[in-house]
Amino acid sequence: MITEGISMSANLTFDALKAMAGNRQIDTVLVCMVDMQGRLMGKRFHIQNFLDSAHAETHCCNYLLATDLEMATPDGYASASWRGGYGDYVLRPDLSTLRLVPWLEGTAMVLCDVLEHHSDQPVAHSPRAVLKQQIGRLADMGLTAMMASELEFFLFEQSYETIRKNGFRDLVPISGYNEDYHILQTTREEGVMRALRNHLFAAGIPVENSKGEAEAGQEELNIRYAPALDCADHHTIAKHATKEIAWQKGHAASFLPKWHHTRVGSSAHIHMSLWRGDTSAFFDPDDPLGMSALMGHFMAGIIAYAPDYTVFLAPYINSYKRFMKGTFAPTKAVWSVDNRTAGFRLCGDGTKSVRVECRIGGSDLNPYLAQAALLAAGMKGIEDSMVLGPPTSGDVYQDGAARQIPTTLREATIMLRNSAMLREAMGDSVIDHYVRCAEWEQEEFDRIVTDWEIARGFERA
Repeated sequence: MITEGISMSANLTFDALKAMAGNRQIDTVLVCMVDMQGRLMGKRFHIQNFLDSAHAETHCCNYLLATDLEMATPDGYASASWRGGYGDYVLRPDLSTLRLVPWLEGTAMVLCDVLEHHSDQPVAHSPRAVLKQQIGRLADMGLTAMMASELEFFLFEQSYETIRKNGFRDLVPISGYNEDYHILQTTREEGVMRALRNHLFAAGIPVENSKGEAEAGQEELNIRYAPALDCADHHTIAKHATKEIAWQKGHAASFLPKWHHTRVGSSAHIHMSLWRGDTSAFFDPDDPLGMSALMGHFMAGIIAYAPDYTVFLAPYINSYKRFMKGTFAPTKAVWSVDNRTAGFRLCGDGTKSVRVECRIGGSDLNPYLAQAALLAAGMKGIEDSMVLGPPTSGDVYQDGAARQIPTTLREATIMLRNSAMLREAMGDSVIDHYVRCAEWEQEEFDRIVTDWEIARGFERA
């Protein structure tokens, strides 16, 4: 059945697409799924084929949800393997996500749900399905989640092609000094950033602003809060657009959390609140901070279980290089009131917009998985009426009593594997799938000889 309406996450109906095809405004439709790494994968359809049949479904190889950043085919996945022959998944376009892609000529885009080929059931470990499952659990409690993510990234003078040919060495940021909130510096980058803001807005992404971040060449893009699934869609499309538009302008954009040990890292902070209809379930006007009892339980859950889901906030080896004191990258699972050294920050205290910000995640996270894990932990806090401890204050980096989040992928993988909470919330098969993903990342790194090792020990060892 063709859905005619527009969700908060899109700006194009199926009928409008047909009209644009008729007057030759649109000739290509990107039919996309989201992979484990949070990237858009899929096919470019001629508009007529999409209108005739592909709007209902198309197919893809099931290895797309059992691969790594290099598109390798690791062993150890139950869902897809050489032994299983790497069969097909069904991609079913979610027509409520149909949108224009203004930075590409004559192009529209739609996101897909991923289904099992024979049963037509959602693939449980598909990132959109993982998040939808937690949204459904929340709906059973009479609640909806409103969320927003902040995207940080670096722009470089050189193009992707030049950087790759140079072996990813001698990287030069697009600006020369720290540009946090800096208007003069960011004016020099408007060739990329103005195009990004305007194209995303025209694609139905509710962009609020961009700003310079706390390093040379570092940018932040802020998108208005939205229902959880829309928020994840916005994040993924914005990240994809950033890379494409930077490439069009002859530059490279990178969401690597820590591209140099002397530079600060890039994060992806996630803001969240729960609602009953149009009323915030987090707000209590009689509380000194405006926090309801439900908000306290939710926050207690996400703090207590932060080590369990750290892999979903920091999925790669490089992710953990960002966690250093004095860099605004938090290392402790505690909360504070408007304090950027804590892993969780209470924002909007005393107002109806009271919310909690998770500051742990890096710019490389998959927003669907990160949001799903946060919601699962928060719901566990509500279900068990967990008690929120008092807020911390001062420099949390120096708080020896504060609980540390995992400091390596190896440690975080163990926590994920042993998480009874996440296994109950997401299912054993989903957790085992992403444990294998993290294990493979570690295995690949462990076999590599790094430049640091050679320079340090070639002569002196």
